[in-house]
Amino acid sequence: MSRHDFQIPVTFKHRVVFTRNVFSPENPELREILEEGGGRRALVLIEAAVATAWPHLALEIEAYLATLDLEPRGIHVLPGGEAVKTDDSCVREVWNLIDATHLDRHSYVLAIGGGAFLDAVGYAAATAHRGVRLVRFPTTTLAQDDSGVGVKCAINAFGKKNWVGAFAVPFAVINDFRFLHSQDERTCRAGLVEAVKVAMVKDREFFDWIEDHVDSLAALEPEAVEFCVEKSALLHVRHIAEGGDPFENGSSRPLDFGHWAAHKLEALTSYRLSHAEAVSIGLALDTLYSTRAGLASADPAQRVLRILAGLKLAVYHPALDWLDETGHRRVLGGLDEFREHLGGELTVLMLKEIGVGMDVHWIDPEIVGACIDELRGISS
Repeated sequence: MSRHDFQIPVTFKHRVVFTRNVFSPENPELREILEEGGGRRALVLIEAAVATAWPHLALEIEAYLATLDLEPRGIHVLPGGEAVKTDDSCVREVWNLIDATHLDRHSYVLAIGGGAFLDAVGYAAATAHRGVRLVRFPTTTLAQDDSGVGVKCAINAFGKKNWVGAFAVPFAVINDFRFLHSQDERTCRAGLVEAVKVAMVKDREFFDWIEDHVDSLAALEPEAVEFCVEKSALLHVRHIAEGGDPFENGSSRPLDFGHWAAHKLEALTSYRLSHAEAVSIGLALDTLYSTRAGLASADPAQRVLRILAGLKLAVYHPALDWLDETGHRRVLGGLDEFREHLGGELTVLMLKEIGVGMDVHWIDPEIVGACIDELRGISS
C-alpha cells in the first residue's frame, strides 16, 4: 500500500466591472471580456421583473450581440425572486435551455437579474457540463454590493437556506449602475444593509462614511448609492480573493456576520421576510450580543442601530420569539444549521470594534434572549 499527496495549484481570474449602459455599442467592457474568453455561443437569461422594468432591454441586447463575433442562442425571460430558490424548477429550465441551444464549456450564459435569480441560474450553469461560463449582471443593490460579486450559487432545500449549491467563480460580473435606479425605493434602500455589514467587520473608515452619508443613502441620491455599492462590492471581492479561504474550507465565514439568525428567520417565515430585512435584524442582534457579552464596547451598538434606523430597516420580527415544542426560541436552531453548513466547530463572527470582527465558538442563549427583548422594545 502507498500514499501519494499531490499539490495542484489552481488560480482563478475574478473579473468585476463597474460601468453604465453596458449594452451600448460605445461601451467596450463586455465586448473585451467576451473576446478575451474566445467563447463561441451566448445564451441570455433575463429575470422577468427586469424585463418589465426595461421593456426594450431584449431588443437592445439582441442588437448588441449582433455586433460581436459569436453565435447568439436566444434571449429568454424567466421568473425570478426568492421563489426560484424554493425548488429546482428554474435550475431544470436553465439546464433544458443550455442543452437545447447546444452550449458547451466555452459558451456563455449571460444572466441579468437579482440575487436569487443569479443564484438559481448560476447553480444551473455551474453544473451543466460541469461548468458553462457565467457572466452575471446583478440588477439590485443587494446583488451588486454583495451576492452577485461572490463565487457561490445555491438554491434552498430541506427548509434551509442555500443547502444545494456550488462554489463557481463567474467568468465575469458586470455591475451596470443604470439597473440600480429602476428598483423600487424600499428594495434599493434595503440592499445597502450588506454594505453596512461589510463596513462593520472590515473597514471602519467606510463605516464612518456610511454614518456621515446615511441621509443621502436613505434618499437614494445616485452618487452616494453608487459609491456605497462599489466600495462594498470591492471589500467583498478582496476578502474572497485575498482572505485565504475563497471556498470556505475552514469554519470561519467573516462575511456572514449577522447571517446565522438571518438565514433562520428567512426559513421560519417561508421567505416572506426578505434577505435584506433578515440581515438587518441579524446585524442588530449580533451587534447587541457583542456588546452584552463584553466582546465590544457599548459604542458600536448605538451607532449601528442609528444607521439601520436611518435606512428605514427593521431590527425585529415576531419570528425571533417563536418557540419550538421544548419552549426554546426556534431562531437558535440557526446556530446548529450554521455550524453544519460549514462543518467543524461552531464559528460565528462577532464584533470587537467597528471594522474588526472576532470569532466565537459558543453563543449564550440567555444573552440572545435579552438582546431580542431589547430589539422588541426598540421596535414597539
